[in-house]
Amino acid sequence: MSHTPFTRRTLLSGAAAALIVPATVRADPFNRRNISSFEQQNWNDHFSELGAGAIVCDTISKALHYWSADGSDYRVYPTSVPKTDELTKRGYTKIVRKKVGPSWTPTASQMERFPDWKPVEGGAPDNPLGTHALYFDWPAYLIHGTHDTRKIGRKSSDGCIGLFNEKVEELYALAPVGTQVRLI
Repeated sequence: MSHTPFTRRTLLSGAAAALIVPATVRADPFNRRNISSFEQQNWNDHFSELGAGAIVCDTISKALHYWSADGSDYRVYPTSVPKTDELTKRGYTKIVRKKVGPSWTPTASQMERFPDWKPVEGGAPDNPLGTHALYFDWPAYLIHGTHDTRKIGRKSSDGCIGLFNEKVEELYALAPVGTQVRLI
């Protein structure tokens, strides 16, 4: 069986780079790691069809996998993931809304744990949601950017999936409302 070699297009240098892998590449069942050490995913292991597009958020390898509606574009992004299993929601959802410059309001459970947290307006440099947000049909769970780049690649969120601001902006442009999402 022949495989198309992996290709990499660096959009940003270092850890912020997203992999763009040809759709024809399929994981070898005996070598489930790609060149970046993220576990490669196949959309058809998670969804019956691509629909408007598909996203798999892998909380173990701390990676977000994106496929376009026609399957020609597959990208992998490093992420931050929830700090604990209790904060991690797993399952199927979809993107129901998108926002540039989202404002942030602590949830009720966050206010119980952190009573000094206050809402932050969209566009503020200390906004925990960064520059862009993609909202799920689950309340208070979303994919968003972060100004704190130290969080990426770590268990550092309070439930959401975080990306570098440059990468969430890219994903925002690619993933339409209706994109199906699975958190594993």
